[in-house]
Amino acid sequence: MDIVASGILIYVDVKVKVGAAMRDIAFEASDGFPLQGTMFEGKGDGPAVLISSAAAVPNTFYRHFASELLASGASKVLTYDYRGVAKSAVPKRWKSRLGMKDWGVLDFPAAIDLLKSNAGGKPLVGIGHSYGGLALGLSNRSGDFERYTSMASLSGYYRNTAEPFAVFAKMNLIALPIAMSLGRLPKWSGIGEELPGSVFRDWARWCRSPNFLFGDVRTPESRYFQSVCTPLLAVGITDDPWGTPKAVEHLLMHYSNAPVIQLWLSPEQSTGGSIGHLGFFRKSHVATLWPPVIDWLLNGTEPRDAIHREEQRVA
Repeated sequence: MDIVASGILIYVDVKVKVGAAMRDIAFEASDGFPLQGTMFEGKGDGPAVLISSAAAVPNTFYRHFASELLASGASKVLTYDYRGVAKSAVPKRWKSRLGMKDWGVLDFPAAIDLLKSNAGGKPLVGIGHSYGGLALGLSNRSGDFERYTSMASLSGYYRNTAEPFAVFAKMNLIALPIAMSLGRLPKWSGIGEELPGSVFRDWARWCRSPNFLFGDVRTPESRYFQSVCTPLLAVGITDDPWGTPKAVEHLLMHYSNAPVIQLWLSPEQSTGGSIGHLGFFRKSHVATLWPPVIDWLLNGTEPRDAIHREEQRVA
């Protein structure tokens, strides 16, 4: 079935799950790059939710969380793959360089437009996992959301991680030479889904810089972080080797005009075992870790253990 949304032709493959429709959907970024996503539709009357992935993580990873959002009252949920990741493969005809910032500057806004055109006037809320929490700031589109959750999002300078030497070695001594020689970083490298080499080179360069992407002259869009005024729930994970308090704090300093509350989750709060950088979205945490985050997203209810973060501005 073909439909038109916001002037963009999109193809929809409808699959039906219990109590919800799940649609595989194709759409385009403003520069014409073809993107792939999944639209989940339920019977709820709540906000429409955008889920933005972590780097090198496919959108299918979030399907259980999307289903639980629908069961909790969300009207629609959109997951999608950034350019060069999983189903959003680089077309053979594509000649322009792909950069990591493109995910936030171009792909994230395209996903917003797609969800908004399908939301039927419902408000939009979002949750960004790791890189997805950066996309909000890079996009200059934060005003489209009533609320946003950054999940395990951080400023990725390697010395701020819990395993700095291991992170540096894996990214720069192992993965980077592979990406430079092959022009891509294969899945077998252990980083995640296959990535375009140029995207991974940006990622590695940012992680070598004490100021992360904020110190990159090729990413002037970082200035938009300070224009974000959307209420932000910043969720950290105590056993996340990437998202240490120092790494999370460095990111939040750049959201200097957003009303921020923080919530730290730990493995002791769930029977699902360790959480780490990716584990929050495992289905085993559905009854323990998910409810306060979902309640805040859909209803604006502040989690019981949330901490109001004092405002800290950056120059």
